[in-house]
Amino acid sequence: QVQLVESGGGLVQAGGSLRLSCAASGRTVSDYTMGWFRQAPGKERLFVARISGSGGVTYYADSVKGRFTISRDTAKNTVYLQMYSLNPEDTADYYCAAGLRHPFYDFWGQGTHVTVSS
Repeated sequence: QVQLVESGGGLVQAGGSLRLSCAASGRTVSDYTMGWFRQAPGKERLFVARISGSGGVTYYADSVKGRFTISRDTAKNTVYLQMYSLNPEDTADYYCAAGLRHPFYDFWGQGTHVTVSS
């Protein structure tokens, strides 16, 4: 079983950038497909990006493609979401998740909040 803790959220102006981190413990990030999801106020949780257990395959939602990058550091057992060109529509709670394969994620972090001001 893996435990996930997100960090790095905050307030940023439109056009700015942030990097979210997801620190894993208990198991290694290489054991799972790791994903990022987000949930805006009053809306459903949506997929943002994922990275395979091998680290060789990444996939993005159309809404973030070209602006966000998912990566990982196996030495730190941490997955990152680098976000550029943020806009107010990116405002949400961002969650890290781990699973044996997409879209089946069994383990979730507590989330980190991102607010993008216009």
